[in-house]
Amino acid sequence: MTLAAPAVLSSKKNFTANPVIGSAQFNERGLHRWRVERSHAMSNRRRAAMAAKLDPAEREAFDRDGYVIRENALPPELFEAFSAELEANRRKAWEMVQGDTATRLMPLPVSDGSAGAKVRSYLRSPIFRDLTGYAAGRSGGYNPVLQTVAVNPDPSRPDPQVTLHADTFHPTAKFWLFLHDVNIEDGPFAFAPGSHRLTPERLAWEHEQSLKATSAGHNEHHAGGSFRMSEEGLKALGYDRPVTPLPVKANTFVVADTYGFHRRTAAQKPNARVAIHGMLRRNPFLPWNGADPSEIPGVDGRLIWLLFASRDAMARIGKPNKYRSVGEKLAGDISVG
Repeated sequence: MTLAAPAVLSSKKNFTANPVIGSAQFNERGLHRWRVERSHAMSNRRRAAMAAKLDPAEREAFDRDGYVIRENALPPELFEAFSAELEANRRKAWEMVQGDTATRLMPLPVSDGSAGAKVRSYLRSPIFRDLTGYAAGRSGGYNPVLQTVAVNPDPSRPDPQVTLHADTFHPTAKFWLFLHDVNIEDGPFAFAPGSHRLTPERLAWEHEQSLKATSAGHNEHHAGGSFRMSEEGLKALGYDRPVTPLPVKANTFVVADTYGFHRRTAAQKPNARVAIHGMLRRNPFLPWNGADPSEIPGVDGRLIWLLFASRDAMARIGKPNKYRSVGEKLAGDISVG
């Protein structure tokens, strides 16, 4: 219990993995509610310190909706070069299968002069970093990766990501730069506009969910701190705008605070959509922006490769991760495994 206690002041969210965070007694007394309220208050202060760096229209859109859509995100010549590179080059890949959907990740090169390395560098430039940091409520480093979401619709094997949910208890950012058009039939990202804001009703609901998170009948995602929600229940939390699917054109950048309720739209046909994906989730209880140890020279850009290497090592000793190595693939390959 003593060793678990410091995690309260961190981004840890799993109710079953930590006896303090998951303590029924502590949560009855308001532990989770306190973590939610305090982390949001600190994120608001850090956002205020970053606000002047943003394009005013994008800042207004984020504050209102909880997400920003930026079309023509990459310069045309870089987008075309990277697209051609993806069609020609296979890359080392790892996949996770959930229901009828496989999510494939491929780390991008760091500094080999390729179009992929140039795209990675461009996505970490201030015009993207400042917006992503603002969405996350705390600026810092991130490692963009190629992400392919390959869907073969099958009602008997539902994808848990089509259920409306929040990723965690505090502001956090995910982004996608989509490399192909994503139409409504392909199953685009969907978001409940405004649900990134902490309302009194949401705070009370968070408290209720903390009491239920380890009880029988709640799925592993809910118990893991990613609370599930029905679309019908949004209005009771003070959110009166419907969940909005976000179909996009190729070369569109979407960033969202995934404390807001979101989901994948159910796909209507087999497809594989390719994006550059990144996330920024830092300790929400520290008062400062920046100062991210992951950006130390010699570490930056290599952590993602070390992460997947460690997963492979665990698999070799019989402790596989949800992501498994599947050799080399083309980004647009719809096949799984």
